[in-house]
Amino acid sequence: MRHGKKVMHLGRKTAHRKSMLSNMACSLIEHKRINTTVTKAKALKMFIEPLVTKSKSDSTHNRRLAFGSLRDKSAVTELFREVASKVGDRPGGYTRIIKLGNRLGDNASMAMIELVDFNEIYTSEEKTKKKTRRRGSKTKDEVTSKEVIKDVVDKTTDSEIEDSVPDVDKQEK
Repeated sequence: MRHGKKVMHLGRKTAHRKSMLSNMACSLIEHKRINTTVTKAKALKMFIEPLVTKSKSDSTHNRRLAFGSLRDKSAVTELFREVASKVGDRPGGYTRIIKLGNRLGDNASMAMIELVDFNEIYTSEEKTKKKTRRRGSKTKDEVTSKEVIKDVVDKTTDSEIEDSVPDVDKQEK
């Protein structure tokens, strides 16, 4: 049973675990995606999500809380400037874990953890909302050929028609 198990210990003592998660979070903020084991990625997700939420409101108190966890001034600056501006309207779920398979050496299950809004592949495609037709009116594609011909005939003048029709007399000579 899992009663009271709130921390993934990762086979390390507390100080080592905290510094490892801090270093991984700084690398994630700097590079926007890192490869690690699935268990470490899940632990890192629980570590970084509250920090990104704090970065959405830029105050001295939130910066000091983030610096207490990350212990890297440049990572805190990048978190509050670049990352917070991209995730400002997102209500949560700032990271994505993608499983990559097993590592060759020890067969450990590997994963890539990334910041969601910094992936150019997924964010470059803007999804257009599918429009539904409410009435039975004709669309532009459904215009019949008779209507097109009628419009063309109405717009052309008699002199244009005479110019476009080849002269039979000239062809016979």
